[in-house]
Amino acid sequence: MQTRQLGKNGPLVSAVGLGCMGMTDFYTTGGDTQEAIATIHRALDLGVTLFDTADMYGPHSNEELLGKALAGKREQAFIASKFGIVRTPGDAAARGVDGSPEYIRTAIDGTLQRLKIDTLDLYYQHRIDPKISIEESVGAMAELVKAGKVRYLGLSEASASTLERAHKVHPIAALQTEYSLWSREPEENGALETCRRLGIAFVPYSPLGRGFLTGTLKSPDDFAADDYRRSSPRFQGENFTKNLVLVEKVQQLAADKGLSAGQLALAWVLAQGNDVIPIPGTKQRKYLEENVAALDVHLSASELQALKDLFPVTEVAGGRYTDAAMKLVNG
Repeated sequence: MQTRQLGKNGPLVSAVGLGCMGMTDFYTTGGDTQEAIATIHRALDLGVTLFDTADMYGPHSNEELLGKALAGKREQAFIASKFGIVRTPGDAAARGVDGSPEYIRTAIDGTLQRLKIDTLDLYYQHRIDPKISIEESVGAMAELVKAGKVRYLGLSEASASTLERAHKVHPIAALQTEYSLWSREPEENGALETCRRLGIAFVPYSPLGRGFLTGTLKSPDDFAADDYRRSSPRFQGENFTKNLVLVEKVQQLAADKGLSAGQLALAWVLAQGNDVIPIPGTKQRKYLEENVAALDVHLSASELQALKDLFPVTEVAGGRYTDAAMKLVNG
């Protein structure tokens, strides 16, 4: 397994991590727990060390699943979790954000209990709370490091300026943000440049566009009734059709190289720098193995440019979240 460093002074982790969210939430409920656990174990066999979860996935059930899967295997895993998005019981769509020190201190104890560990390797603030200064939130997170409950700190979907302010309070090891062929905002809003200037690892989530870039989704009807993507702008109606045309171009280029579209899309993300550590999510071993194999794909400068030309972000139809959810990103 290839490795990449998590920040300037951080540890080496697998160059591809495993996003665990879909094992329990958002893409459909009531998933195959046995296959999910088998996928986590297969990831360990393949040398994957970085596992990503959050307390709001489920909520809580994702951390519990990961804790169960990693029982007796703690030393093989670098575990990342997130706090700060608060869900309303009985209302799956309702979201709140809490970055208060009081909430942070309570949240970490719940996460450690569910994961059945004493210390979390990486703790992200999932979304920036506009009501609380980033200095106050990161200050509380730094206290967790001093207490031995957390090793490294991260932010998710934070703006370049917020990242810079946070880093002055306590070293930030990683910024997690959506990044893929069809979501390239970090190249334009300064987030990626700021990470590199400060020596912070960049961790792309949804590097396969929530499965769309794999080319396996042909219609919105492919989604289960409770699949989050049914309400996501890019997956609806005319937007889906327009975006599918772009994906088909990627599929053709991938076929010419003897790859799946997903492998080509993931290889493009991996080629953006050794400080980029994507965490594609899957709950099935066959897709995990396909994703890990993308590490062996070499793309020339001309092929990388060809991919960007085939998939211009100006032609992507629909926002990556609803308007309400977009207000919580780049905070």
